[in-house]
Formats: sequence, structure tokens, C-alpha cells
Amino acid sequence: MNSSLTITLAQTTVSRQPEENLKTARNCLQQAAAQGADLIVFPEMFMARPQEGVPLSTVAEPLDGPFVDSLATMAAEHGIAIVCGLWETVPGDARRAANVAVALGPDGSLLARYNKIHLFDALSVRESDLMSGGLAKPPLFSLNGMQLGLAICYDLRFPELFRDLAVRGAEAVLVPSAWYAGPMKEEHWLTLLQARAIENTVYVAGANLCGNPFSARSAIFDPFGVMLAGAGEGAALASARIERSRLEEVRTKLPSLSHVQRELFKI
Repeated sequence: MNSSLTITLAQTTVSRQPEENLKTARNCLQQAAAQGADLIVFPEMFMARPQEGVPLSTVAEPLDGPFVDSLATMAAEHGIAIVCGLWETVPGDARRAANVAVALGPDGSLLARYNKIHLFDALSVRESDLMSGGLAKPPLFSLNGMQLGLAICYDLRFPELFRDLAVRGAEAVLVPSAWYAGPMKEEHWLTLLQARAIENTVYVAGANLCGNPFSARSAIFDPFGVMLAGAGEGAALASARIERSRLEEVRTKLPSLSHVQRELFKI
């Protein structure tokens, strides 16, 4: 069976006010629905942009809070699945929030939750001062018969996470991101998205924030490293259809995933 899925990446700016970002989400969903999308992916931190001197705990919510409820309602209204980055409350922590990506089904149900494992403490940024990192592997979830995995931004620099998802059956990995601009950063972003796709023969789709200080350039790569869709520097929707038949075609001529020495490398 040739399962397939049309993915739309919502490359957006982000406000410090969750209500403003929900308005952006509603507008993007309306456009994606008109274009026939099955799934829309919003960036990391889409719930609210961090504000210097203000703890993330002040905007964080539990998963049954109003932000996710609003997204779930929109998903059900349009019949489109949603992946989105948000801040989840950490019980007992008055300062930090969990950096989480959720996947909501086209009926608004919660399909998956992933708390970012690798916090970006590099290049003069210290996410661990604001965020509580996860301790569990990213989950897989099913949509339109395809197996999808989640990763968030800085995870892209850790190939073992993507290899683990591929070995567990992921056919595509969705990467909500807030990838910063800077010397070589845009090149790193696109190169790593493509590399994770090629080395694991999976689709990889990265939805990035745009506007200062982020590098934009959201993109979808197929299992052979072909860019199927890409965005420039401004707000945009980038869409592509992913198909199991293409994944199987690539894995037949390039069966590298079946050659992985799992026992030797403890994968």
C-alpha cells in the first residue's frame, strides 16, 4: 500500500503573546487546508518567544491548557494534523519550562509529546537556564498509515537520535526549530537536514522560525536527499507530498539502513 501524506511547513515569526501566535496558527491552517495539507508543522517555541528576564514558567501551560486546546480545536475544524513547539509547565519549577513538541491528530487528539533532549548550550546561548530537558527518546506516531518521528532544533546535530528513530521504523522525521542565524548557521541547518535524510533514507522536514534572530529556510528533503520544498527568509508555507513508494524505491537501490551493524554499535 502506497501510503502518502502532504506536509506543510509554517515558517513564521513568533510573538511573546500566545494569543497572537494562535491567530497566526489559525491563518496558516486556513491556507494549508485550502492547499490540501494533511499535516502542518509549526516551529519550536511557537507558543511564545522567550523574553529576557522573564521566566518561561510564566507562559508555560500543562498539555490540557488553553494553548493546546485551541490548537486541537483548529485541527478538528480543518481536519488537519498539527505538530507544534510549545512551553509545558514543569511541576515544582518556578523558573523553567519544558521545551515540547506535540502532535495532534486531525480530530484534535494528542498523538505524541516529545520533550527536547538536547538543550542548546552553545554559541553564547544557554537554553538550560530557561528550559528543562527531556530524558526519553522521541516517540513515533502514525498518520495516514505512515510512521512519523519528532526531533527539535539542536537535536539535528545528534545523528544517533535520527538513526534510532529510523531503526524503530520512522519514515519521516519532523523537526520544529528555532535555528538561530549566524556565521555558517544557515549552511549547517540545510546540510544537517539533508544529511539526516540521506544517512537514514527517511524524509526529514524542518520548520524554522523567521525574523531576527532566526535563520528561516524551512525545508523538506526526501530519502535520497532531494529537496522537495523550501522557503526563503520570510514568512511562508512550504509544502510537499511524501510517499512510502519513494522511500521503498530509495531503500531498494540504497539499502544502507539494512546494513547498519546494530549489535556492534549498540543501536
